[in-house]
Amino acid sequence: MAEVRRRHPDVVISVDTWRHEVGEAVCEAGADLLNDAWGGVDPKLAEVAARHGAGLVCTHAGGVEPRTRPHRVEYDDVMADILRVTVGLAERAVELGVRRDGIMIDPGHDFGKNTRHSLEATRRLGEMTETGWPVLVSLSNKDFVGETLDRPVKERVLGTLATTAVSAWLGAQVYRVHEVAETKQVLDMVASIAGHRAPAVARRGLA
Repeated sequence: MAEVRRRHPDVVISVDTWRHEVGEAVCEAGADLLNDAWGGVDPKLAEVAARHGAGLVCTHAGGVEPRTRPHRVEYDDVMADILRVTVGLAERAVELGVRRDGIMIDPGHDFGKNTRHSLEATRRLGEMTETGWPVLVSLSNKDFVGETLDRPVKERVLGTLATTAVSAWLGAQVYRVHEVAETKQVLDMVASIAGHRAPAVARRGLA
């Protein structure tokens, strides 16, 4: 971690962890962002972020134990629960001293959710962006993509990119991805369709 920081002083470094001890170590080594993928199960992690001036990703994980898979999980309203948890974690982080511009909320696709829950969270992502908190999505090759299309991990790229396009259209701002080049093309295309980005070149109809 320290060596990455030394070699790339201008790169934003994000570390996935739910343990405050790990958060302390990586922040001391130069991490800029702590991605708490298990939804505040260790409340001291936000305190670490505040103490070191690091950013924090506040994720909905349905209250499950870290490193466990959901089993017959139910919600009266999955998006209402996502909003309650993530916004609550974000507001607590601000109260603890985490800088507001360093906080993001994440619906936590697959975490504490079955496939239908993750699809609904994607469909209703606009409700998260409307809170004003920046929304991060982690979609790459997730199980909900695999189950929706009945595809193994290595064949989920198209489903992932389709979900990325929908998420972008609904206002997600940050993406945790594996296929970086393909994802960037999708995001550029969505931005251009939405009118936020000019085409890279303009030749058609001009000659």
